Amino acid sequence: MKVKKFKNILNSSYFNNNYVYIYLTFSLIVTFWLLSIFEAYAIGANYSQNQNIVTILGYKLLNDFWTGIGIGLLFIPFYFALLYIKKPLEVVLIKVLFALVIIIQFALVKYSLTTHINLGADLLGYSIDDMYTTVTASESLSLLYFLPFIIMPLLYLGINYLLNKYTNGRQIFATSFIFVIILGSLKLVVPDSSATVFQNKLNFLATDIIKFQNEKSALDVSNLFYKKEFPLIKPFKETEDVLAPFFNIQSEKPNIVIIMAEGLGSDFIGKNAYRGFTPYLDSLTSKSLYWENFVSNTGRTFGVASSLLGSLPYGEKGFMELGQLPSHISLISVLKANDYTTSYYSGDDSSFDRKINFLEYNDIDHITDINKFGSGYVKTKENSGGFSWGYPDAEIFKKTLSELDGKKMPRLDVIMTLSNHEPFDFPSKDVYLKKVDDIVNTNKTLTVKKGEVETYKDIFAALLYTDTSIKNFMEAYAKRPEYNNTIFIITGDHRLIPIPQKDELCRFHVPLFIYSPMLKKAEKFKSVSSHWDVTPSLLSFLMNNYKFNKLEKTAWMGQGLDTAKEFRNIHQIPLMRYKGSINDYIYKDYLYSGGELYKINENFGTYKVHEEKISKIIADSLLSFKKLNAYLTKKNKIFPASLNIYAQPTVQFSKAELATIKELTKGLNFDQTFILARDFAFKKDYKKAKLLCNYILNELPNYSEVRTLKGRMLAWEGKFPVAESELLSAIKRTPFENDSYLALMDVYWWSDQNKKAIEIANKAVSNGIKNPEISFKLAETYKRMNNTKDASSIINDLLRKYPGNTNYLIFKKSLR
Repeated sequence: MKVKKFKNILNSSYFNNNYVYIYLTFSLIVTFWLLSIFEAYAIGANYSQNQNIVTILGYKLLNDFWTGIGIGLLFIPFYFALLYIKKPLEVVLIKVLFALVIIIQFALVKYSLTTHINLGADLLGYSIDDMYTTVTASESLSLLYFLPFIIMPLLYLGINYLLNKYTNGRQIFATSFIFVIILGSLKLVVPDSSATVFQNKLNFLATDIIKFQNEKSALDVSNLFYKKEFPLIKPFKETEDVLAPFFNIQSEKPNIVIIMAEGLGSDFIGKNAYRGFTPYLDSLTSKSLYWENFVSNTGRTFGVASSLLGSLPYGEKGFMELGQLPSHISLISVLKANDYTTSYYSGDDSSFDRKINFLEYNDIDHITDINKFGSGYVKTKENSGGFSWGYPDAEIFKKTLSELDGKKMPRLDVIMTLSNHEPFDFPSKDVYLKKVDDIVNTNKTLTVKKGEVETYKDIFAALLYTDTSIKNFMEAYAKRPEYNNTIFIITGDHRLIPIPQKDELCRFHVPLFIYSPMLKKAEKFKSVSSHWDVTPSLLSFLMNNYKFNKLEKTAWMGQGLDTAKEFRNIHQIPLMRYKGSINDYIYKDYLYSGGELYKINENFGTYKVHEEKISKIIADSLLSFKKLNAYLTKKNKIFPASLNIYAQPTVQFSKAELATIKELTKGLNFDQTFILARDFAFKKDYKKAKLLCNYILNELPNYSEVRTLKGRMLAWEGKFPVAESELLSAIKRTPFENDSYLALMDVYWWSDQNKKAIEIANKAVSNGIKNPEISFKLAETYKRMNNTKDASSIINDLLRKYPGNTNYLIFKKSLR
């Protein structure tokens, strides 16, 4: 009787529903496993140089199982709630929900295959526009691109169908129970299986975001206080001048040229693993001050400018992501205050990663980006999705050289390259691909496998192209009269992403060259330093050896470059691998990464160690830094505003204004906010319209249409000098947009400044603007000046092109 009663229970509706849910969950786990097998196959032998691929796959399958179990337990209350509301709604909704989970998991696998890191809390650090820009740079969003995202849910449903057809509930229940026992035991006895690289992508994303949010709460600034209100402030003289012994000091201040090379990791320089594809930079290692064991402070480009040029903390998601930049000084602002002409050159949009906000805060004189190249320069061709990052490296250097002659010396010229980044496309690519083949076939010292070069051939070609572009720039600069009094600093922003990295440190390992005809001798250093140390040492050198307005106080994160020749590390260097992730720390000859401890050898390789005492010291140091980082950036305690004569602050909003902005812009992106501002302007509600314009321009200073609208409103209010200034700024930022010229010509008409109207019209023509309305306004200007001859000449030209234009015909009659 007892056996029969037990069978009745097993066959009851309750257990049948349980079996259905176990099938759905087990199907999810199996699909996770298939995705991990796909990932391991896609990565192949490059997955790891130190571990067997079977072991790695085993660890991944183990973590996939427990993630699937966790998801199953998480949603079981939802399933049973639906069960008692309406059958069979629960099965349909769980299938849809788990299919969505599979789509997300597949997307995360694709992201990891491209970047070689798991997507985590950095997801919170990028806007939708930034993510779209990055994705479309690497992928063309065609129908074929989205096809796998349709196939994956169907795969899940197919697995569920097969399990239902060829197994029964008891088998699935028993199998699941056995797996829980076996894999649970393995999880306990193999702690290494929890390493980041083995984790289920979805589990990593969720836990990393939770960890980030918990840390954010723990680092609440209301609980952070320091005995010293500005903890970084120290006397300028405490930064030792370590560079002077290597230089022949001249009477005039030297020009400074800084090249921040996209993706340039030390792996590709000198005698390192992927050597042979940067021959010019290799030659500089024996002609420069060269740091072999140098690190970037961040694992992506977002941090290079603030770290290298400002020695600044990270903030929550990168210094430049701070909405209102805290008071600070930088190499740019200090050199400008000492009569340097300061310029920044890049081929992309300087608004990306908010670089322009940082540059303008530091009152840089000139910014040349994608908006200012004009004709005569070749843009990187668009991919099939219509995306292009901008102008390739050779064009960036060509543009830089073209603008140097008109700028007063001494100069600081900062150049950011572009081409060594997805999609690794640039002019004459076929030539460089052939050069890659030649290197593989003739370079006997090449250590990288031929098959690996073939797999990443586009990248090695891009490295060659960037190297050649730097070489051509340096050779052209060497012909300039100021060359002998110029210091060149070359470094990478981070090690490029797509080629697999040998260890956790590799991402940050970049070269640092300081090259100059003023050098007494070349030298190589094995000591460890970072981007944070460059500005402190450079300013210490300049101020101790040239006529400068002395800095009384400094506030740097770095202590200065270490010029010891032997391998050592006297710095403590926290690293931000991606936006929102400060989980790496270099301490003496140790790397602490994601809770794991590694020893660093003199060749800058790492191996895992277990030293609890050191781990505790570093973990405490990392936590202390996170508290300091939050305090400095959230409480505006980097550099006292009262001492800061260098800053160019953005518009400050009152609490009431912020509340209005929040209310008006709820759910709107910047383009939609601009349309709203324009509507307010047309309704003559200039207060709200200008408030929204200022809000957008604080975030996107180069948004030409917004700045032009603001200028027009100021003119409508009769504030002609301010309107003129705003519109001139718009033209300076985006010289090839015609609307700013038209608006400014109106201002000059209304303010009776006809000569200026002629000058701005001629400037538009010289910049290649071919808008007939500019010519028409110019004709009107000549008429107002009683110069009917030039007015007639212009209107006749216009009528030849547009013979039926009523306004032009009426204007011509008015000249008689």
